[in-house]
Amino acid sequence: YISREADEELLRLCRAGEFCYVLTARQTGKSSLMVATRERLAAEGIRSVEIDLTKMGSELSGLTAEQWYLGLMDLIVEQLDLDVDYVAWWDERARLGPTQRLSQFLRQVVLEQVSEPVVIFIDEIDSTLNLDFTDDFFAAIRACYNARASDPAFKRLSFVLLGVATPGDLISDPQRTPFNIGRRVDLTDFTERQAIPLADGLGLPPGE
Repeated sequence: YISREADEELLRLCRAGEFCYVLTARQTGKSSLMVATRERLAAEGIRSVEIDLTKMGSELSGLTAEQWYLGLMDLIVEQLDLDVDYVAWWDERARLGPTQRLSQFLRQVVLEQVSEPVVIFIDEIDSTLNLDFTDDFFAAIRACYNARASDPAFKRLSFVLLGVATPGDLISDPQRTPFNIGRRVDLTDFTERQAIPLADGLGLPPGE
């Protein structure tokens, strides 16, 4: 793995609890950046969750909102080793909408059981853009950010969004507040100096 400027920038922002997004073309190293950053965060005692949205179902368009959110919760519970029957927890709050239940789950379960900072990486976010409830999902993430003003516990929770999209794509309804939070991390090409180890690994002669 060859480190780029984005590696240090994303690590710094995650340490600071910033919401971030890495939104760029395919095959540019987003997933590798996520894996490397998670490893470095773990070494510093910062917990993280990796959610690859393409693995939540072969046909995302066939999932209901409830199945979608339960799938997210399943990954969070497993990776953070939480002590909760999340299906029962969800059903007990059936009077609430899915996004409100997700927000309560993050506050009442995740942040209560995990004392360390938590970073939730959500990869392949562009796979959600055709879902009927996409706007609600990203609005829920924004609500977690806004909640920091009144509930300091939310300062221990941050998100990193990765995919082929723009911030304007995430909440498309013009009647709603756009997804206007977070810090952008740009994935630039390797410099010549950074690429030297890659050339060595490929067995290229000097100067090639």
